[in-house]
Amino acid sequence: MAPHIITDIENATPLDIKEGVIEFRNVTFNYHHNNNLFYNKSVLIPSKQKVGLVGFSGSGKTTFISLLTRLHDIEEGVILIDNQNIKNVTQDSLRKAISLIPQEPVLFHRTILENIRYGKKEATLEEVIEAAKVAHIHDVIDNLPDGYDTMCGERGNNLSGGQRQRIIIARAILKNAPILILDEATSSLDSETESLIQESMDYLMQNKTVIVIAHRLSTLLNMDRILVFEKGSIIDDGSHAELLKNSKLYQKLWNSQVK
Repeated sequence: MAPHIITDIENATPLDIKEGVIEFRNVTFNYHHNNNLFYNKSVLIPSKQKVGLVGFSGSGKTTFISLLTRLHDIEEGVILIDNQNIKNVTQDSLRKAISLIPQEPVLFHRTILENIRYGKKEATLEEVIEAAKVAHIHDVIDNLPDGYDTMCGERGNNLSGGQRQRIIIARAILKNAPILILDEATSSLDSETESLIQESMDYLMQNKTVIVIAHRLSTLLNMDRILVFEKGSIIDDGSHAELLKNSKLYQKLWNSQVK
């Protein structure tokens, strides 16, 4: 079966973001018309709210992100950003409105400068360096023989995982999109590198609508709200303290990590 290609509708308009409010309204979705992964799902994420997504592998967290970024089209319902149906806006404008930091950062086989500047192609060298400093990667780059002109290698393989992650963060800082998605962004890093990156993340999350998928629940303690996924459904919704008190699945996930 040929892959489904997502295209802009005729007369698609640019996404106009002022607040960064995200809404899933009665959304139903499945892969290849199998069992529904999402069925009649509704959730509202207010402007600049920081939301964590938790649940076992395959529970629907990554699918939620894929639908928001329109990697797939939904079967029923509507996904809105600032009350605009993402099906009706240009994909280019949707991508510009969202920064995604994945678990496994992949860089282009270009220079470090080009990789960071991909977040804002018209950025000056000074702006790139400032973003790199905030991401705690400038000193590392500055000590390389070719500095910012260092080639990253195929998929960034000339650099360590932590260095690649910080370059991706510098790119996101430079882009400064109103919506930020972190997908298990620090799960594969050592504790020292994670501590550095977490400081950069805290800066990056300021004044943005943020969605965080995290395996380690301890990284979600400062979230405004946490959504608990199970088998494609959001079964619980609340703060860390509320979920520890009221959500059996969240309690199970938390207890499995603190023991």
